[in-house]
Amino acid sequence: MAIVKKYPSKVVSIQNSIAGVYTLEFESLGKSFKFDAGQFLHLAIDEYDPSMQWPDSRCFSMQSAPNEALIRITYAAKGQFTNRMQQLLKVGSEVTLKLPYGDLFTQEHNKANTVFIAGGTGITPFLSLFTDVSFATYEHPVLYAGFRDETMHLYKEELETGQKLNNSLEVNIVYQDVEGILDITKIFAENGKDASYFISGPPVMIKNFKQTLINEGVPEQNVLTDDWE
Repeated sequence: MAIVKKYPSKVVSIQNSIAGVYTLEFESLGKSFKFDAGQFLHLAIDEYDPSMQWPDSRCFSMQSAPNEALIRITYAAKGQFTNRMQQLLKVGSEVTLKLPYGDLFTQEHNKANTVFIAGGTGITPFLSLFTDVSFATYEHPVLYAGFRDETMHLYKEELETGQKLNNSLEVNIVYQDVEGILDITKIFAENGKDASYFISGPPVMIKNFKQTLINEGVPEQNVLTDDWE
C-alpha cells in the first residue's frame, strides 16, 4: 500500500472554458508527487499547520498520468468547498495536497476485456490511466463517456494521447442533448458478462449501472467503481 504524504503545492494553471468548470494544475513545492493511475487526493485550501488537525478538504481524482511532474484535476463549482475553490484559488495560490488514496486499477481485473464507463467529470481517473505507458498492456479497451453536450467534452486531447499509446482503444462519446443518457443495458449487450467494468461519475449513475450489470449476471467483483465520495 502506498504511503500517504502531504505535499505543499502551488497552482500553476487554471483553465475555465465552461462556466463553473475548472481544470487546475498543481506543482509540488518540495518532493515529487508519487501516485498510481486512478488514485485520488485530498485538497486543503486553508493553510496546513502540522501541529494542528488536518483542515477542511475535499477529494478529487487525479487526471494526470503518474509520470507527469504536475497534478491535474477538473472540478465543477457546485458545493460549498468547490465554490470556495472557485473564489479563492488563483495562479500562484498555495495549497496542501494529501495523497495517494485508492486502488481503482490495482484491483484484479481483466485487461483483455475492459470497459470504462464515465459520466461527465467522472472520466478523469480513466484519463490518468489512458495517458500512462501501462495502458499499452490492455487489449482492445472500450470507453463509453457521456456529457451533457459537446462543450462539456474537455478531454479530446487526452483521449487522443490514449489512442496513441494504445491504438486499440475504442471511444464512444454520447452527448445527452443529442442522443440522451448512457444506456447501460446497451453497453452490457455490446460487451457481455465476462468483461471487467469500471464505472465513474455521479453517485446515482454508479449505483444504478452497477446494479444493472449485476442483475445481468456480471460477477460483482467485475464491477469496479470510483465512488470514494
